[in-house]
Amino acid sequence: MEPHYPLFYVFHFYLFGVIALASAITFVTRTSPVAAALWLVNTMFSLAALYVMLDAQFIGVIQVLLYAGAIMVVFLFVVMLLNLGHPSEIADMRGKWWKLAAGLIGLGLLSEIMVILRAKLPQQLIMPRDFSDQQVEKLNVVGVIADPLFKDFLLAFELTSVLLLVAIAGAVVLARGRSAGAR
Repeated sequence: MEPHYPLFYVFHFYLFGVIALASAITFVTRTSPVAAALWLVNTMFSLAALYVMLDAQFIGVIQVLLYAGAIMVVFLFVVMLLNLGHPSEIADMRGKWWKLAAGLIGLGLLSEIMVILRAKLPQQLIMPRDFSDQQVEKLNVVGVIADPLFKDFLLAFELTSVLLLVAIAGAVVLARGRSAGAR
């Protein structure tokens, strides 16, 4: 039997979902990188609220602290460091062919999602109903996330941090080269 949720919960779940979707669409359509970053922060806060409503408070807090806080500060720092200039300089990327290609890629991804949703999963991939409760009881809430992250996916986790560091260093080099050329 499926659980029945109160109207208050369902209303707020859909409210935060709609806010997240609207903010994400607004984020993608902004021409100013700073305005886009602020809409992305709004999306991150809405996702954090959804995580809290799904009883994943730790992930909600990490969403706010790590993504809406640290990553967005680094993103804004790099955007301001690069001094992207006037939007007309990047107008060549706003032609109709790029929009058509993006639409086709989006349709392709949507069709893949529809095929995956209709496919039957093999029995060994289906988790039992009380699996998450058993894991939380065994490892606690933080351990459920930290155990696979630092045991199974440590290399990917560390490579991501190195990639972010290289991207920031590249932005500093680009900004330094641009400011040296302006003198």
